[in-house]
Amino acid sequence: MPRARGLGIPFDGTPGQHNAITDVPGVEVGCKTLIEGEAVRTGVTAILPRGRSGVADPCAAGWYSLNGNGEMTGTAWIEETGSLTLPIGITNTHAIGTVHRGLIDWVVRNRPELAREWLLPVVGETWDGYLNDINGPHVRTEHAAQAVDAARPGPVEEGSVGGGTGMNCYAFKGGNGSASRLVEHESDGYAVGVFVQANFGSRRELVVRGVPVGAQLSADNLMEQSDWLAAPGAGSVIVVVATDAPLLPGQCTALARRVPLGLARTGTTGGHFSGDLFLAFSTANRGALTSTMAPGGAAYEQLRFIPWGRMDPFYEATVQATEEAVLNALTANADMTGRDGHRTPALPHDHLTDLLRKSGVQLNRA
Repeated sequence: MPRARGLGIPFDGTPGQHNAITDVPGVEVGCKTLIEGEAVRTGVTAILPRGRSGVADPCAAGWYSLNGNGEMTGTAWIEETGSLTLPIGITNTHAIGTVHRGLIDWVVRNRPELAREWLLPVVGETWDGYLNDINGPHVRTEHAAQAVDAARPGPVEEGSVGGGTGMNCYAFKGGNGSASRLVEHESDGYAVGVFVQANFGSRRELVVRGVPVGAQLSADNLMEQSDWLAAPGAGSVIVVVATDAPLLPGQCTALARRVPLGLARTGTTGGHFSGDLFLAFSTANRGALTSTMAPGGAAYEQLRFIPWGRMDPFYEATVQATEEAVLNALTANADMTGRDGHRTPALPHDHLTDLLRKSGVQLNRA
């Protein structure tokens, strides 16, 4: 499937090699996709901040809730300590407990020394009940472990895969999307990567590169007329921001607070029935934030960080990458039919690019 840039859509900023969250060194992403029969359209996505080998080495982290009609476990401990240690899971609303247990099972098997203490993994969710039999026990604990085992660096699977399999965005087929930006700071270069599980927005809201295209793409919109939805735009969005820039936990929270600005560029106004929860972490400062109580442990820890007054380029990168990640989730997709014959169409590429061209957007297609 083409990504948004493959359609010629122009974006601000400079992306990394893969234009994905994995442009942050060490970050790995894996998916377990469940498509079975006519009613199962779901799965699990795993994000490993330091890869499998770096599990247990904390990252500075922060989180932000734009609208709390959703769930992200483990955030109380992040708020308390400013650190993130374990793999992150993203799935559907009613599988969040199963994936939480599955991540614990993975740690018990693969890093048993960590399981001697408490385990508080982060698991986020969005609602896929329009296309998926969300109340059925289709996601199992082993699926979470399989997503972790599948995690790799490099290009990220997008669209209807992993936790994004049954998700919808602006009443088109949504799901997983990712993007990145490179930031120069003095003589150093850093990456800011974003991953979204996009399941939000009403069709009429959709904006692409400043052009309000949603109202002009109103055909084939049976999803929003369904009584399965509380309201047009219901669903949710989980966003994970990663960077290798050295940041304080409070600065990670500041990155997470910029995510809504990127989402807003795509048109959403953040509806009441959408749980919009965001997590950000920094992979710098390895070995710090350990919360150790072991005898003989370090008496002090220290963090190197970007001065607060020089954070603006990282905020800009977060906003830019978030916008593009959402559009990648929309473009790297196809129509999907699921439970009870419910169908969600893919974003029509040709119609979209015609609208952009007629509105004066200079497309980059060869």
